[in-house]
Amino acid sequence: MSVTVAIERPHHPGVRELLRQSDEFAFSLYPPESCYLVDADELAAPGVAVFAARSTGAVTAGAAGAAEAAGAAEAAGAGDVDILGIAALLPREGFSEVKRMFVAEPARGLGVGRALLDAVETHARRSGVRRLQLETGPLQHAAIAMYGRLGFERIPNFGPYTGDEFSLCFAKDLAPRE
Repeated sequence: MSVTVAIERPHHPGVRELLRQSDEFAFSLYPPESCYLVDADELAAPGVAVFAARSTGAVTAGAAGAAEAAGAAEAAGAGDVDILGIAALLPREGFSEVKRMFVAEPARGLGVGRALLDAVETHARRSGVRRLQLETGPLQHAAIAMYGRLGFERIPNFGPYTGDEFSLCFAKDLAPRE
């Protein structure tokens, strides 16, 4: 399956569907006070970029690969079945925060999360961002492993996550590319 990532409107039906799924997932794992969710209106603020990962439907593993891509896309969302995952980049004082990183369940393990973070990082570098930070929960083992593989390091909890036992924070310094 091939995945493309592009900036998308936060009120796009497919994005809103994955925000809904993300909310549901977070509330199934953690108490409400430990779910630091931003909604579509907050994601529409100036300077915020929302990324959507889509299946291109390209056949990379014969008919089985095409069926896998189509099945994951169809199961991912209601309004726009080709959106498999989302992420947002929010400007903060001295860094940018990755928020709302979410991959629809049928698309997990297919490289969608990595494609999203690669696009977020590329956009951040082009925008002059020097550091990315993010928060996730301790029960999201696959996400934690992926962040480590992609060069994110554990940091003390920051901002609203300080003191929350259900939060783990990570950062990645972005060296300027020559």
